[in-house]
Amino acid sequence: MILTTSRLALREMTEQDVPELAAILQDATTMTAYEGPFDDAMVAAWFKRMRSRYATDGFGLWAVTLREPGSAGTGSASAGRMVGQCGLTVQRVMGEDVVEVGYLFNRAHWGQGYATEAAAACVEYAFENLGAERVYAQVRDTNLASMNVAIRLGMTVRGRFVKHYRGVDMPHLAFAMDRPARTAE
Repeated sequence: MILTTSRLALREMTEQDVPELAAILQDATTMTAYEGPFDDAMVAAWFKRMRSRYATDGFGLWAVTLREPGSAGTGSASAGRMVGQCGLTVQRVMGEDVVEVGYLFNRAHWGQGYATEAAAACVEYAFENLGAERVYAQVRDTNLASMNVAIRLGMTVRGRFVKHYRGVDMPHLAFAMDRPARTAE
């Protein structure tokens, strides 16, 4: 386990998570900001890239699972099953390599605060464990739900940029927050 919150556990994705990962990445509504759903080869490449990031960076997008209320996260049918992915990656934003928090959940689990809860834990991890001074969230300018997550995290827009992906120029907003000032104890 990498991180836990009151309702969620985040861990490295494994081969057993590929069906749940595909359910997310192959859903047309979920993948609107990516210009549509992924095919099987794209899902496999995404999974391989995350596994590579774990090995080279020590972090990446992690599997988000539901914990059973009042336990260490085992026992219920949904506990341990991947409902989304959230984590940290190094991304190129406005000409600079930065630590970015990313989040993408199965549509069946939208509207329950899981993205904000998981992303907040990842941002804290970036500040406390990676020594990051600033954490970004790059959000396509049409993705209001992801913008709202960034805003709930306390992030503000630091700039605009365009990503070229899948043959399309996609305007993005660079949300970010700085490491909180430490108080003297």
